[in-house]
Amino acid sequence: QVQLVESGGGLVQAGGSLRLSCTSSGIIFSIAAMQWYRQAPGQQREYVAAITSDGRTKYSESVKGRFTISRDNTKNMVFLQMNSLKPENTGVYYCNTDKVVLGNKVDYWGQGIQVTVSS
Repeated sequence: QVQLVESGGGLVQAGGSLRLSCTSSGIIFSIAAMQWYRQAPGQQREYVAAITSDGRTKYSESVKGRFTISRDNTKNMVFLQMNSLKPENTGVYYCNTDKVVLGNKVDYWGQGIQVTVSS
């Protein structure tokens, strides 16, 4: 059973920093690509950052240069370091991965963690 558990959210002032963590189980983490998404109130979930199994990273334009995604394969964890936070970064952040089950790609999501950036 795949489980993703986020932690590290909270309330921070604009310009501040937070570090999100996601602990995974039930997957072969070392070969899994991992993603972070954000869902703001009343909006659709949107992509934030991704990291491949070999450590290549990709970011949405809105967070490039401020956020850093990383992973620790020894602990089955992925992180999102968020610096220079803005009020528009407020939302619920979700950890995401997928794997092939019986020939079909299945998406897995954590329960989400709230990040609130005050102006």
